[in-house]
Amino acid sequence: MAEAWKHHHTGHRQRLKAEFLARGLEGWPDHKVLELLLCYAIPQGDVNGLAHELVERFGSLAGALDASVEELKKVPGVGEHTAVLLRMLPALLGRYQGSRARLAAVINWPEDAYAWLEPYFFGARNEMVYVLCLDGKRQVLGVRRVAEGSIEMAQVNTRRIAEEALGLRAARIYVAHNHVSNLALPSQADWLVTDVLRAALAPIGIHLEDHLIFVDGDMLSLKNSEHRRNLSAV
Repeated sequence: MAEAWKHHHTGHRQRLKAEFLARGLEGWPDHKVLELLLCYAIPQGDVNGLAHELVERFGSLAGALDASVEELKKVPGVGEHTAVLLRMLPALLGRYQGSRARLAAVINWPEDAYAWLEPYFFGARNEMVYVLCLDGKRQVLGVRRVAEGSIEMAQVNTRRIAEEALGLRAARIYVAHNHVSNLALPSQADWLVTDVLRAALAPIGIHLEDHLIFVDGDMLSLKNSEHRRNLSAV
Protein backbone atom coordinates (compact mmCIF):
# COMPACT_ATOMS: atom_id res chain seq x y z
CA MET A 1 0.00 0.00 0.00
CA ALA A 2 2.80 2.38 0.96
CA GLU A 3 4.61 1.58 -2.29
CA ALA A 4 1.49 2.36 -4.34
CA TRP A 5 1.08 5.67 -2.48
CA LYS A 6 4.70 6.56 -3.22
CA HIS A 7 4.34 5.84 -6.94
CA HIS A 8 1.07 7.82 -7.11
CA HIS A 9 2.69 10.98 -5.74
CA THR A 10 5.84 10.55 -7.79
CA GLY A 11 3.61 10.37 -10.87
CA HIS A 12 1.67 13.44 -9.71
CA ARG A 13 4.87 15.46 -9.43
CA GLN A 14 5.93 14.41 -12.91
CA ARG A 15 2.53 15.41 -14.27
CA LEU A 16 2.83 18.84 -12.65
CA LYS A 17 6.25 19.38 -14.23
CA ALA A 18 5.09 18.15 -17.63
CA GLU A 19 2.05 20.46 -17.53
CA PHE A 20 4.24 23.44 -16.67
CA LEU A 21 6.68 22.66 -19.48
CA ALA A 22 3.83 22.32 -21.96
CA ARG A 23 1.70 25.32 -21.00
CA GLY A 24 3.45 27.40 -18.35
CA LEU A 25 1.61 28.66 -15.28
CA GLU A 26 -1.27 30.37 -17.06
CA GLY A 27 -4.59 29.46 -15.46
CA TRP A 28 -3.02 27.76 -12.45
CA PRO A 29 -4.50 28.59 -9.03
CA ASP A 30 -2.07 29.88 -6.40
CA HIS A 31 -1.96 26.62 -4.46
CA LYS A 32 -0.94 24.67 -7.57
CA VAL A 33 1.95 27.03 -8.28
CA LEU A 34 3.10 26.64 -4.69
CA GLU A 35 2.74 22.88 -4.93
CA LEU A 36 5.13 22.73 -7.88
CA LEU A 37 7.59 24.96 -6.05
CA LEU A 38 7.36 22.84 -2.91
CA CYS A 39 8.26 19.75 -4.92
CA TYR A 40 11.78 21.15 -5.16
CA ALA A 41 11.99 22.10 -1.48
CA ILE A 42 10.52 18.83 -0.16
CA PRO A 43 11.84 15.92 -2.25
CA GLN A 44 9.26 13.31 -1.15
CA GLY A 45 5.66 13.12 -0.08
CA ASP A 46 2.40 14.87 -0.87
CA VAL A 47 2.81 18.65 -0.72
CA ASN A 48 -0.65 19.52 -2.04
CA GLY A 49 -2.09 19.95 1.43
CA LEU A 50 0.81 22.14 2.52
CA ALA A 51 0.35 24.34 -0.57
CA HIS A 52 -3.33 24.82 0.33
CA GLU A 53 -2.38 25.60 3.94
CA LEU A 54 0.09 28.28 2.87
CA VAL A 55 -2.47 30.02 0.66
CA GLU A 56 -5.11 29.86 3.40
CA ARG A 57 -2.67 31.15 6.04
CA PHE A 58 -1.21 34.02 4.01
CA GLY A 59 -4.10 34.77 1.64
CA SER A 60 -2.39 34.28 -1.71
CA LEU A 61 0.75 33.17 -3.50
CA ALA A 62 2.17 36.68 -3.07
CA GLY A 63 1.32 36.61 0.63
CA ALA A 64 3.17 33.33 1.10
CA LEU A 65 6.24 34.57 -0.78
CA ASP A 66 6.25 37.86 1.15
CA ALA A 67 6.00 36.18 4.56
CA SER A 68 9.07 36.14 6.79
CA VAL A 69 11.04 32.97 7.41
CA GLU A 70 9.81 32.99 11.00
CA GLU A 71 6.17 33.22 9.93
CA LEU A 72 6.60 30.50 7.33
CA LYS A 73 8.19 28.12 9.84
CA LYS A 74 5.10 28.35 12.02
CA VAL A 75 3.20 26.41 9.35
CA PRO A 76 3.40 22.66 10.08
CA GLY A 77 5.53 20.99 7.45
CA VAL A 78 7.59 24.09 6.60
CA GLY A 79 11.20 23.79 7.73
CA GLU A 80 13.98 26.32 7.37
CA HIS A 81 15.03 24.95 3.98
CA THR A 82 11.53 25.43 2.55
CA ALA A 83 11.05 28.80 4.24
CA VAL A 84 14.30 30.18 2.84
CA LEU A 85 13.41 29.00 -0.67
CA LEU A 86 9.99 30.70 -0.54
CA ARG A 87 11.45 33.89 0.95
CA MET A 88 14.18 33.98 -1.70
CA LEU A 89 11.74 33.99 -4.62
CA PRO A 90 10.71 37.70 -4.49
CA ALA A 91 14.37 38.77 -4.26
CA LEU A 92 15.29 36.43 -7.12
CA LEU A 93 12.43 37.70 -9.29
CA GLY A 94 13.40 41.30 -8.56
CA ARG A 95 16.96 40.56 -9.60
CA TYR A 96 15.69 38.86 -12.76
CA GLN A 97 13.48 41.81 -13.70
CA GLY A 98 16.35 44.22 -13.14
CA SER A 99 18.58 42.11 -15.33
CA ARG A 100 15.95 41.94 -18.06
CA ALA A 101 15.45 45.72 -17.89
CA ARG A 102 19.18 46.19 -18.42
CA LEU A 103 19.06 43.86 -21.40
CA ALA A 104 16.32 46.04 -22.90
CA ALA A 105 18.97 48.68 -23.66
CA VAL A 106 19.19 49.73 -27.29
CA ILE A 107 22.52 49.65 -29.14
CA ASN A 108 22.54 52.19 -31.98
CA TRP A 109 26.23 52.98 -32.37
CA PRO A 110 29.61 51.30 -31.96
CA GLU A 111 30.16 53.48 -28.87
CA ASP A 112 27.06 51.90 -27.28
CA ALA A 113 28.43 48.45 -28.04
CA TYR A 114 31.78 49.46 -26.57
CA ALA A 115 30.15 50.39 -23.26
CA TRP A 116 28.51 46.95 -23.11
CA LEU A 117 31.47 44.88 -24.18
CA GLU A 118 34.43 46.65 -22.56
CA PRO A 119 34.05 44.91 -19.15
CA TYR A 120 34.36 41.51 -20.84
CA PHE A 121 37.85 42.36 -22.07
CA PHE A 122 39.12 43.96 -18.89
CA GLY A 123 42.37 42.32 -17.84
CA ALA A 124 42.29 39.74 -20.67
CA ARG A 125 45.71 38.30 -21.45
CA ASN A 126 44.58 36.17 -24.36
CA GLU A 127 42.75 37.18 -27.49
CA MET A 128 39.03 36.76 -26.83
CA VAL A 129 36.10 36.88 -29.25
CA TYR A 130 32.64 37.94 -28.08
CA VAL A 131 29.32 38.42 -29.82
CA LEU A 132 26.77 41.04 -28.76
CA CYS A 133 23.35 39.87 -29.97
CA LEU A 134 20.47 42.26 -30.71
CA ASP A 135 16.88 41.83 -31.78
CA GLY A 136 15.28 43.62 -34.74
CA LYS A 137 14.80 46.75 -32.62
CA ARG A 138 18.47 46.73 -31.63
CA GLN A 139 17.68 45.71 -28.06
CA VAL A 140 20.32 43.60 -26.32
CA LEU A 141 19.56 39.87 -26.15
CA GLY A 142 22.85 38.82 -24.60
CA VAL A 143 26.62 38.57 -24.88
CA ARG A 144 28.36 35.29 -25.68
CA ARG A 145 32.03 34.36 -25.70
CA VAL A 146 32.67 32.39 -28.87
CA ALA A 147 36.42 31.89 -28.93
CA GLU A 148 39.65 32.32 -27.06
CA GLY A 149 42.81 32.48 -29.08
CA SER A 150 43.40 33.66 -32.62
CA ILE A 151 40.78 35.44 -34.70
CA GLU A 152 42.39 33.74 -37.70
CA MET A 153 40.40 30.54 -37.07
CA ALA A 154 37.72 31.96 -39.34
CA GLN A 155 35.76 28.78 -40.04
CA VAL A 156 35.49 27.78 -36.39
CA ASN A 157 34.46 31.26 -35.34
CA THR A 158 31.90 31.62 -38.10
CA ARG A 159 30.10 28.41 -37.16
CA ARG A 160 30.10 29.15 -33.45
CA ILE A 161 28.99 32.75 -33.95
CA ALA A 162 26.08 31.63 -36.14
CA GLU A 163 25.02 29.05 -33.55
CA GLU A 164 25.05 31.54 -30.67
CA ALA A 165 23.20 34.20 -32.67
CA LEU A 166 20.52 31.74 -33.77
CA GLY A 167 20.22 30.43 -30.23
CA LEU A 168 19.30 33.92 -29.01
CA ARG A 169 17.15 34.59 -32.10
CA ALA A 170 19.28 37.59 -32.92
CA ALA A 171 18.59 39.74 -35.95
CA ARG A 172 21.78 41.81 -35.62
CA ILE A 173 25.15 41.21 -34.01
CA TYR A 174 28.38 42.97 -33.13
CA VAL A 175 31.51 40.82 -33.15
CA ALA A 176 34.35 42.02 -30.95
CA HIS A 177 37.83 40.82 -30.16
CA ASN A 178 40.86 42.27 -28.43
CA HIS A 179 44.44 42.79 -29.55
CA VAL A 180 46.86 41.78 -26.83
CA SER A 181 49.52 43.78 -28.67
CA ASN A 182 47.51 46.84 -27.56
CA LEU A 183 47.49 48.20 -31.11
CA ALA A 184 43.98 48.89 -32.42
CA LEU A 185 44.91 48.33 -36.06
CA PRO A 186 42.94 45.80 -38.15
CA SER A 187 44.97 43.00 -39.68
CA GLN A 188 44.22 41.31 -42.97
CA ALA A 189 42.79 38.42 -40.93
CA ASP A 190 40.40 40.84 -39.18
CA TRP A 191 39.10 42.09 -42.53
CA LEU A 192 38.82 38.53 -43.87
CA VAL A 193 36.80 37.33 -40.88
CA THR A 194 34.49 40.33 -41.24
CA ASP A 195 33.83 39.55 -44.90
CA VAL A 196 33.34 35.84 -44.23
CA LEU A 197 30.94 36.49 -41.36
CA ARG A 198 28.88 39.03 -43.26
CA ALA A 199 28.48 36.65 -46.20
CA ALA A 200 27.70 33.63 -44.00
CA LEU A 201 25.18 35.35 -41.72
CA ALA A 202 23.17 37.27 -44.31
CA PRO A 203 21.44 34.19 -45.81
CA ILE A 204 20.20 33.11 -42.37
CA GLY A 205 18.73 36.53 -41.61
CA ILE A 206 21.42 37.91 -39.30
CA HIS A 207 23.01 41.27 -40.05
CA LEU A 208 26.59 41.89 -38.98
CA GLU A 209 26.47 45.43 -37.61
CA ASP A 210 30.19 45.82 -37.03
CA HIS A 211 33.43 44.14 -36.05
CA LEU A 212 35.10 45.89 -33.11
CA ILE A 213 38.71 45.68 -32.00
CA PHE A 214 39.41 46.37 -28.32
CA VAL A 215 42.63 47.48 -26.68
CA ASP A 216 43.10 48.91 -23.20
CA GLY A 217 40.87 51.97 -22.98
CA ASP A 218 40.17 52.18 -26.70
CA MET A 219 38.17 50.55 -29.49
CA LEU A 220 38.25 50.58 -33.29
CA SER A 221 35.24 49.99 -35.51
CA LEU A 222 36.01 48.20 -38.76
CA LYS A 223 32.81 49.59 -40.22
CA ASN A 224 34.02 53.14 -39.58
CA SER A 225 37.45 52.20 -40.95
CA GLU A 226 36.08 50.75 -44.20
CA HIS A 227 36.99 53.86 -46.18
CA ARG A 228 40.62 53.56 -45.10
CA ARG A 229 40.66 49.97 -46.22
CA ASN A 230 39.27 50.99 -49.61
CA LEU A 231 41.84 53.75 -49.99
CA SER A 232 44.72 51.40 -49.16
CA ALA A 233 43.46 48.99 -51.84
CA VAL A 234 43.65 51.64 -54.55
